[in-house]
Parts: sequence; C-alpha cells; structure tokens
Amino acid sequence: MKPVLLRELMGESLREQRVAQGRTLREVSQRARVSLGYLSEVERGQKEASSELLAAICDALGTPMSEVLSTVSNKMALQEKVTILPVRQIRTTVAA
Repeated sequence: MKPVLLRELMGESLREQRVAQGRTLREVSQRARVSLGYLSEVERGQKEASSELLAAICDALGTPMSEVLSTVSNKMALQEKVTILPVRQIRTTVAA
C-alpha cells in the first residue's frame, strides 16, 4: 500500500480550491508572492510548503487555512480507511 503523503493531499486540496474559484495558477502565485513554478510543484505534491507559504496561498485564495487543513485531514482519513473524527470545539480563555 502506498503511504499517504501530506504534501500530495495538501497540493490536491489547494488545487481543488483554486479550480473551484476559477482562478489561474498565475493569478494565485502573484497574489501569494510565490513563483508560478513553485506553486505548481506544491499543487502537484512535489514540494512541501512551509506554514508561511501555506498561509500566503490560503490568503491569496481567500480561504481559511483551517478549512484547507480540514479537507486534507478528511482525505487522509479516507485513504487510511479510518473513521473521520467529528470536529471538537476548543475552549479558549482570554486573560483579563
């Protein structure tokens, strides 16, 4: 069985988001301030993007990174044939 690679699922999810918006690689690469070639490699799962680059790409797409990460998590669970866990609310407290 082929191992599930995070970079491939991340790239696939980013590409799906871009295509769903009808945006070109060039347009997103310019807005994210990343080279067209590098963004293409990220989308094809050939390059592992840093969290800073992922944030820039998500910002360029107008999509919260949490939404992309959730999609990636669901795709990974399906490939691993495990039950997708429900999203749990995280309690946050604000210091007074």
